[in-house]
Amino acid sequence: MASTERLVNQPQPGSMRELLMIAIPMVISAGSQSLMHIIDRIYLTWHHVDEVAAALPAGIIFWAVLSIFHGMGSYVNTFVAQYEGAVRPDRVAATMWQGFYFALISGGLLMLLAPFSGMFFAMVGHDVEIQRHESTYLSILLLGGVPTVLATILGTFFTGRGKTTVVMFVNVVSVAFNAVLDYAFIFGWGPIPEMGIAGGALTDVIANITTCVALGGLLFWPSIASRYQFWKHHGFDRELTLRMLYYGFPVGLLLLIDVSGWAFFMNAIGWLGKAEQVATNLAFNLNTLAFIPVIGLGIAVSTLVGMRITEGRPDLAARTTWLAVGLSVGYILFCSGIYLFLPQLLLAPYEWKAHGEDFAEVKVVVIQLLWFVAAYSFFDTLAIVFGSAIRGAGDTRFSMIFTLICVLALLIAPTVILFGWYKPTLSMCWAYCSVYIMVMGLGFMFRFLGGKWKSMRVVEPDLVGGGIHASLHTPPVTVLEVEPVSSV
Repeated sequence: MASTERLVNQPQPGSMRELLMIAIPMVISAGSQSLMHIIDRIYLTWHHVDEVAAALPAGIIFWAVLSIFHGMGSYVNTFVAQYEGAVRPDRVAATMWQGFYFALISGGLLMLLAPFSGMFFAMVGHDVEIQRHESTYLSILLLGGVPTVLATILGTFFTGRGKTTVVMFVNVVSVAFNAVLDYAFIFGWGPIPEMGIAGGALTDVIANITTCVALGGLLFWPSIASRYQFWKHHGFDRELTLRMLYYGFPVGLLLLIDVSGWAFFMNAIGWLGKAEQVATNLAFNLNTLAFIPVIGLGIAVSTLVGMRITEGRPDLAARTTWLAVGLSVGYILFCSGIYLFLPQLLLAPYEWKAHGEDFAEVKVVVIQLLWFVAAYSFFDTLAIVFGSAIRGAGDTRFSMIFTLICVLALLIAPTVILFGWYKPTLSMCWAYCSVYIMVMGLGFMFRFLGGKWKSMRVVEPDLVGGGIHASLHTPPVTVLEVEPVSSV
């Protein structure tokens, strides 16, 4: 009877229901993480405009340093998905252990960079007071490197198997906890002193530690522990580690290239003036909020493409991708309408307790920048969904090389030329960064249409198709089915 019920609840592979059952929890999960940063920016805007001016440049520098490790860690999702599709729980467990060792090493390297934060921002040359805030924010985030990387890797065990509701619940609780601590640490409350931007960074680290404890604890849940038997597969697996590095390094390097390009661009904007820097920070912050559902769909596409590729059904992977494109494009066109016609609504939370005279000038500029956001959002959607699809299959090297070329030619080179030989306006800077996003979107779309990804995979060749044959003898597991808590 139980097996029959599971078959009835099983979503049709390649269906909209299957996509949404994985994507919706990831939308909420990604949304909670973005909301954590948005709340942080709102509080800092209320506390002092210099701190919000410092938060995004420092934050994006942190992500530039973190990105290669975060990208490699997040690609564990593809290994988990493909091994799960091949019905090899032992290889899933081995993959998680290699990821754990990687998190300890990479997080330790990030901590070693913390003392150099002040030196870096002194070379960038922003306003002295903003430099001080930037250095404080970055150094604290770097010291929290281990839980930051580990939280990503632990989450892939659940997202790679389609159990995205678990990550959703953990992230929502973590962010709710963070929102309360954020206010207390920034403004001070009871025995907690007022810390300003340092408090905002510290609560981000605490949130990551909370996530690690929750997700790590769930690995010892009886139903999980009995199936995956982590204690049997804790050894270092050289062959698996090298394969994970082979496919994951291009993803990490891709993220490093992309984030570094944006870090260079964002810090160059700071040379135009404080108002331009704050306005750019807020415009990107609003853009991040709008793209939460698209990011969730991208994670779902990557997971499902990985499963279908290992099952030997690339046609279903393609169908899933096109369903995600249709959903995300329709949604983002709606968001673009809000950017154009209701910008005051979006800015209301930032303006509520901000210093009136300081924010008035910024507000005018942000409204102008949202026109650029509306123009490039469609192409950004294509880059996220199609890029996630081909990387889910293992096409990571094209992603790395194509991104490197676009960043150098369309983001960094124009910044160097305009700031080195001319006096650019903020609109000029946003125009060429919009072109960069448009080219990225079209490039990933054409790569997907080429179809080379359909013959790729990251697991051992003899495992391809194993999931289909194994399913003839094993009751299928419903993705995100409603189950007792014991089968998280």
